[in-house]
Amino acid sequence: MNKHESFWADLRGGEFEQGYLQAGDVRTRYLQAGDASLPPLVLLHGVGGHAETYTRNLIEHAEHFNTYSIDMVGHGYSSKPDYDYEVDVYVEHLRAVIDTLGFDKIFLSGESLGGWVAARFALKYPARLKRMVLNTCGGATLNPEVMQRIKSLTLTAVRDPDWDTVKARLEWLMADPATVTNDLIACRQAIYQQPGMVEAMERIMCLQETEIRRRNNLSDTEWAAIETETLVLWTDKDPTAAVEVGEKIANLIPNGRFALMKDCGHWPQFEDPPTFNKIHLDFLLQKN
Repeated sequence: MNKHESFWADLRGGEFEQGYLQAGDVRTRYLQAGDASLPPLVLLHGVGGHAETYTRNLIEHAEHFNTYSIDMVGHGYSSKPDYDYEVDVYVEHLRAVIDTLGFDKIFLSGESLGGWVAARFALKYPARLKRMVLNTCGGATLNPEVMQRIKSLTLTAVRDPDWDTVKARLEWLMADPATVTNDLIACRQAIYQQPGMVEAMERIMCLQETEIRRRNNLSDTEWAAIETETLVLWTDKDPTAAVEVGEKIANLIPNGRFALMKDCGHWPQFEDPPTFNKIHLDFLLQKN
């Protein structure tokens, strides 16, 4: 892979925009592509992430959906209010975003933390969803070693956002560290260098504390109560949870199905976009 590949290479094949909207008290940054007449699709990034998580997927999905990739509250260039970000904070931010956009029902896809938020959103607001994808999602495990690794790598990178610390944080996500391009490092480095980002990240990291994580995780009963038709997408090299975790979630959700991507880590949408886009769109569009 060309280490200098730019996000423009991902996005030059179609029209897109960057903008901000006011969602409750959160000024929210988004990337958007796709005609407003198409069904709405919202994409949610993982912990410490940002809308560019989906630059390799946005244009392809815009052929079929009015597609939004947002910076969740506390993340990216969205507002960073002064309170801990437990999962319901993100759920209510998402609700405010889709209310502001005037969407009654949406397609929803979340990676890692974004999948955790999507699952909780599906429990709280089932009538607002059409279909949902949980991509290497959180909310089902409590592994102290993984939690400490996420916390350590992330806080080191944001407290001292030089090239190498940010690069190490991103490489941990990937099955092949060479997947991390210079453009991705520079993008996240700029985000981590923002004033107030250290304090925001410390609040974001609350979900890596054992008791807080435990009360935010979904029980088996809650997974089984999700009504939305759901694809659980996992990878064979995810550093956060084994394949069996994804399979269990898919089996618990009454209208759940499971898909496995090979040779990918925690960012399959970025690591292998052709495979991800096909699996993702086939499910969202109900192709078999």
